[in-house]
Amino acid sequence: MMNTPLADLLAERSVLLADGATGTNFFNMGLVSGDAPELWNDEAPEKVADLHRGFINAGADIILTNTFGANASRLKLHNAQDRVHELNYKAAQIARREAAKVGKTVLVAGSVGPTGELFTPLGEMTHDVAVSMFTDQMEGLKEGGADVLWIETMSAREEIEAAAQAARACDMEYIFTASFDTAGRTMMGITPKELPQLACQMDPPPAAVGANCGVGATDLLYSTLDMTKEQASVAIIAKANCGVPRVSGDKVIYTGTPELMADYAKLAIESGARIIGGCCGTSYEHLAAMRVAIDETLPDGLSAQRPELAAIVAKTGELVNQISTAGESGTAARSGRRRGGRAR
Repeated sequence: MMNTPLADLLAERSVLLADGATGTNFFNMGLVSGDAPELWNDEAPEKVADLHRGFINAGADIILTNTFGANASRLKLHNAQDRVHELNYKAAQIARREAAKVGKTVLVAGSVGPTGELFTPLGEMTHDVAVSMFTDQMEGLKEGGADVLWIETMSAREEIEAAAQAARACDMEYIFTASFDTAGRTMMGITPKELPQLACQMDPPPAAVGANCGVGATDLLYSTLDMTKEQASVAIIAKANCGVPRVSGDKVIYTGTPELMADYAKLAIESGARIIGGCCGTSYEHLAAMRVAIDETLPDGLSAQRPELAAIVAKTGELVNQISTAGESGTAARSGRRRGGRAR
């Protein structure tokens, strides 16, 4: 019988705090643009451990392993495609050791990002090859001590289904999140409300689904409202970038302050999210502010009236993407040019 550590913890705690950024924090630790952060699981494990420790000290209930791009397709870009199991195993071990040092339950989530390939007929990636790739990665995470598989930043239904099938083959609890960064949809056209529907079609279903990354906290909160408009059968995840990314020379700067991310965390609870975290640009300081905000908002925030878009914009800024908001808020959304990239 499959263990369900995430579902068990959700039954115990009404809202969980997931961690913040990996890639953008590693750049501050010396990672060079273009290098694979996953190689640090072998070359600089102390820095990976420092990242986990910082987020745990900031109050995280869930930490994600340094394995976002640790599948054969992504690692091939660094001539490391034959190290999938090793790097995933080592990453899970590093996170497991840090989680075991504290006097509360901290779950280790095995981060599984997209292959970076298009699926047939648009590209050459097939379902069976993708399932095999994800299974290889997930077996390493499982053997290294991951509690749950965290399938994230997805854009294609086919890739979500392949990763979910691999997770079930590994007999592990799993979640999946998508990045709604293209006019309120994923790059391949999935809408937020379709994600819980997709989860219901899976057996066993994921423990949670939701949104991560994207173009800013406001846009992600709007996606969260869309996912929770109807009663969802699974918990909803909100893991937003730290404000809106701005390009400055050869760097991407995230504009969110700890105060903004605290407001985002409160609004995420009121919008129906059960797991809240930060994505690109989210530091320990941001996460600590979110921890305080969550603790101050509970339990009253669970029964609060769902926020309208105008209230979200007032706290976290304007929408970046052009999204029709004729539904809940009754106003037309402003639009902006898509910015930034993904460096969780």
